[in-house]
Amino acid sequence: MIPTSSLRNSNWEWLADKALQKEALTREEARAVLEAQAPETLSIIHAAYRVRRAFHGNKVRIHVLQNAKSGACSEDCGFCSQSSKYQTPAAQYPLMEVETLVQGARRAKAAGAWKYCMVTATRGPSNRDLDVICEATRRIKAEGGVKVCASLGLLTPEKARRLAEAGVDRFNHNLETSPRLYPRIVSTHTYEDRVQTTRYAKEAGMEICSGGIIGMGEERDDVIDLCFALREVGATSVPVNFLDPRPGTPFAGRPLVEPCYALRVLSLFRFVHPDVDVRAAGGREVTFRSLQPLVLYVANSIFTNGYLTTPGQGENADHRMIKDMGLAPEMVGSEFQA
Repeated sequence: MIPTSSLRNSNWEWLADKALQKEALTREEARAVLEAQAPETLSIIHAAYRVRRAFHGNKVRIHVLQNAKSGACSEDCGFCSQSSKYQTPAAQYPLMEVETLVQGARRAKAAGAWKYCMVTATRGPSNRDLDVICEATRRIKAEGGVKVCASLGLLTPEKARRLAEAGVDRFNHNLETSPRLYPRIVSTHTYEDRVQTTRYAKEAGMEICSGGIIGMGEERDDVIDLCFALREVGATSVPVNFLDPRPGTPFAGRPLVEPCYALRVLSLFRFVHPDVDVRAAGGREVTFRSLQPLVLYVANSIFTNGYLTTPGQGENADHRMIKDMGLAPEMVGSEFQA
C-alpha cells in the first residue's frame, strides 16, 4: 500500500510502479487519483503513460462502431436515445442485411480499424438477429484484416456459443456504473443481468469488452466500484465513456464532465487495467475539448467515425491526432508485444 503521505505529495510514480507489476490498487489509492487537484493531472498522466507505453508501446487501436439496428429498444437506460421510452431524434431502422454489415467492415478496414463492432439496440438478440450477425461475421473473418466485436444485449449460453462459433472475437456488454447506482439508471434489467451476460460470453470463448459511462450523477466510490468490477469480470477491453447528454432522455441537460477530471478517471482505469485495451470512448471530443490529444498518452484505443447516435471528429482528424502525438495505428497481425 502506498503511504498516504506519498499520495498527498504528488508521488504518483508509485502508482505506475504498482501497475507495472500488475498489483491491485487500494481504494484509498484510487480515490486519491480522482480527488487530486487539476494541477496534479499532468503528473498523473505521466505515471499512467509509463504503464501504457510498457504494455502497448506507441500503438493505438482504432475501433469502428456499426449501428446495425437502431432505435425502438424496449429497455429504459436513462442515457440512451435509442430507448422506445423516450421521445428523441435518434433514427429507427431494423437490423441491416448481411451484405450491408460486411460492407461496413470493409469501410472500417479502410479507416485503419483494428476492430469492427456490430451493435443492435435491443434487450437481446432474436434467433433471426443471430442468423444475420453470425453470417456477417463469417464473411468478415473470411476476408480478414479486422477483428469482430458484437454488442447485442443480454445473452443466453446458447446464443453466446453461436456467436463464438461464428468467429466473434469479443462481446461488448458494459456494466455502465456501480451496483449501487445502477437501479437509478436502468429499471428494465438488473446489474446482475449484465454481469451474467459477460460470464456467458467468456465461457463461450469470446473476449469481454465491458466499460461504463462517467457523468451520470455518480460519486467517486461509484467510479471506483465500476473500475474494480470490470477487473473482476475479466474484461480485456474497457471502453470509458463520458456522458454526452442526449435530447429527450432523462439525462438531457446534465453538465459535461470536466476535462481534467476525465483525464484522471482514464488514468485510474489504466492503473487498474494496465495490460488491457483502455478506450477513450463516447463523449471523447465534447468532454476533453482542447485536451483531447492527451487521452492517447493514457488510453491505447479510440473509436473513430462516431458513437452510434452521435458523430465523432472523423477518421482523418483522428489519424492526424495520432500521428501528431508520435503514435501509430495498430493493425491486425502486428500486435505490440511488451
